[in-house]
Order: sequence, then structure tokens, then C-alpha cells
Amino acid sequence: MASLTSRRSFLKAAGVTAAATLTPWLSKSHAASSDKPNVVVVFCDDLGYGDLSTFGHPTLHTPNLDRMAANGQKWTSFYAAASVCTPSRAGLVTGRYPIRSGMCSSKRRVLFPDSAGGLPQSEVTIAEALKNEGYNTACFGKWHLGHLPEYLPTSHGFDTYFGIPYSNDMDKLQRLTLDDQLDPEVENYNVPLMRDEKVVERPANQHTIVRRYTNETIDFIKEHKDEPFFVYLAHNLPHIPLFTNDKFRNTSERGLYGDVVEEIDYGVGKILKTLEELNLDEKTMVVFTSDNGPWLPFRTHGGSAGLLREGKGTTWEGGMREPTIFYWPKKIKPGIVADMGSTLDLFATIASISGAKGPDDRVMDSLDLTPTLFENKSSPRKTMFYYRGTELYAVRKGPYKAHFITELCYQEDNNRQEHDPPLLFNLDHDPSEKYNIADEHPEVLEDIQKEVEKHRADLEPGEDQLVKRIE
Repeated sequence: MASLTSRRSFLKAAGVTAAATLTPWLSKSHAASSDKPNVVVVFCDDLGYGDLSTFGHPTLHTPNLDRMAANGQKWTSFYAAASVCTPSRAGLVTGRYPIRSGMCSSKRRVLFPDSAGGLPQSEVTIAEALKNEGYNTACFGKWHLGHLPEYLPTSHGFDTYFGIPYSNDMDKLQRLTLDDQLDPEVENYNVPLMRDEKVVERPANQHTIVRRYTNETIDFIKEHKDEPFFVYLAHNLPHIPLFTNDKFRNTSERGLYGDVVEEIDYGVGKILKTLEELNLDEKTMVVFTSDNGPWLPFRTHGGSAGLLREGKGTTWEGGMREPTIFYWPKKIKPGIVADMGSTLDLFATIASISGAKGPDDRVMDSLDLTPTLFENKSSPRKTMFYYRGTELYAVRKGPYKAHFITELCYQEDNNRQEHDPPLLFNLDHDPSEKYNIADEHPEVLEDIQKEVEKHRADLEPGEDQLVKRIE
């Protein structure tokens, strides 16, 4: 198990001091308080933009998340760092586009059980930054940033870990048809459940896994109620195969997918209730979002992107725009935020409220959203870069989004199309990306091209971690 001490040793060996690599993200208004807030990030897997009742789903009921949205901020233009699991998660924990850390690839889209790579030790995670401020840190759920010991959460700043190291559909014991995956058996997926660095159950009983992640979170909160804590609760559902327990099975009007999402919502409610009972709700920021859009080929077992186009694996809006809620009673000003934000921004935002420091020896893509959260000011995020693997497919600036390349999700036939001139959409007017207005606004395309050139000027791609395989 790597520790913060080992990270400092790594930096020393590299000829860099910790002081030289960390820079304060904290504004003076927050720095005065020694009463550090707690943070809980709930991160779903493959949840679509249209899969919460507060985001418009007509038959999927999420009352606890609806309450969070009503009393917090609902962000309607909030983006994951990528449209598939591994790079998206890397972006969240590091605050950097995954191409910078080597956690994306055009040869393998995510890490697999035979992968030899993972999140490099040279990357600084938000958990490590918070450890320097005396935080207790925990990761519960799906990690998917490397399953070998040197890549696990406990090697990246988390005091404890309980979850599965990669997607819940991996380690298949036999070839499964689509129908097999829509009516799954736990025994067909030999996925390990780990506590810290040890496998404690295999195959993981996925029927009870949402409940257990929730209970682990609650126990951790109770254990550290008198100290600052950071919990990264990364559910491995509603990624297929879908599993739930008897309490929720066949209870949702939305079918099995709805059963699973409603169980996740119920767990969020239990966590909020725990915070309230411990009088921690007013000193805890809770964030809810997802890693990418819905996995559409799995029919009703995949989610819905609502009015957005396409889903997981694509750089259309349905692949990367996520339902997102920030909740912190008496701190965050309730409302609906249409400005852009990203999971990339959680690093700087959490660092800002905690007094933590981020690295200053590399390019960071994370922006501090606290002016929007606390003061109703406009979001500092004005651009978003959409990567598929290591290629830049699209860029959004303000309301406009240009597509240089488009491709659908996991299709056998090559449907990649390069666009010259790029496709252009006004997402404020046309969130479904139906009406190409490139001919009407050549000046917008020219402006976006300048943003691309500026982005690439300081881009140093990291070593591809996803192509490395265990020999």
C-alpha cells in the first residue's frame, strides 16, 4: 500500500519538492475558516441525462435526488471528462483531461482485467491533496483506474477502499449473448470485490452491492463524524449487467433499469439522513453525477439521454453531458445553472472549500466553481474539449459546439466521419444537435479553431496506460 510518504519519496526521487508542486486553490474568503467541510461525491456508471425525475424522466422516480436538486443546484450543462469509464474517472480524480495522464487510448478504450497499466503515481489525486489538509478519505465502488496494487485507491491517497476494480461486466466466464446480459446471473461475471488491496469476495454479489456501498459510506461518516472526511462513492451501476435486491426488484415503472436507479436514489437518501442526524448536513457538500451517458445498444437495460443525441462512447451530447446536482444546505444557493461545468472542476472546487493545494508543476484543467455555487456568479468554464481516445472530436465554446469528427457507439461498421468544415450547433437553441449552422457562422468556427490551437500548444500526452497488458 502506497502512502502519502511514498508519494513524497517519489517526488524527491524525481527532483521535485512537495512545496514546489502544490499551489493553493483557496480564496481568502474560505481560507479564514479552520472548520473544514466534508465532501461526498456520488458517481454513477452509465446514467443518462434523462434518467432522473428531476431531469424529466416520466416514470423513473428519484425523490431523494429531486430533493437535493430543489434545495441545491441542478446543473444542466455539466460534462464528464470522457464518454467511457476509465478516462472519465481519471479526469475526475486528477482534474486533468485524461490525455495528459495517459489514461485514454485509441487502441483500447478502457482498462481490462489483463491490463498492466493504470493511473500513474506521478498524478496527484484530489484525495492526496485532501490528505495534506488532515482529511480522512475513502473510495467505495468501482475504481477502474488500474487493478494492480500500485494503481489501487490506497496507492492514490485513499485511506480505505471497498469495491470492484473495473467494470461489473468483465471477467466473464463464458461468451454471453445479448439476451444473457439482459437476464444476467451473478456467477457469469467473476468480478472481484476488494477491501483495500485484498479480494474478499469473488464473484462479487452484485445483487447487494449498491446497499453495501451505501452502508460502507454511512459507517465511514459515523466513524469520522468529528473529523473532516472525503468520500468518493462510485457506484458500478446502472452499467449493465443490472442487478438489484428483493426490496427493489419489480418495483419501478421503468423496469429493471428503474429498479436499480431507484435503489441508488434510496441509498443517497440514507446518506443524507445520516448527515442530518449527525448534524453534519450543513458542513458537508454532496455532489451527484455520472461518468458518461447511457449504453444505448442494451435497449431498455440502458438509460436515456433525454433530449440529447446518442449516448455512451460518443462525443455527441448524450455521451458526455450528465445529470448533476450540488447540495450543501445554507451554503449553496438553490437554483438551476445552465452554465458549463465538468467533473474536471471537482478537483479545484473541493480544494477551494477545503484549503487544499493542487499541483503547480503541470497543466491543470480544473476550474473553481465556488463563485457559481455560493454567489450565483457565472461559471468560469467557457470551453469543453471532447476526446474519443486520444483524438479531439469536438469543442464547445459558449453555446456553440463544433464537431471535427463524429462516430457512433461500439458499432461493427466503421461509421467514423471527418467533417470539413466542422459541423456546428448552437446548444442553447438546439441541445439535440439536429441543425447544422456551420454555413451561417464561419466566424464561430474560426474562433473555436483558435481555442484548439491554444489547447494543443501546452498539450503533452502522457504515456498510453491502456495498451499495456499483463504478459
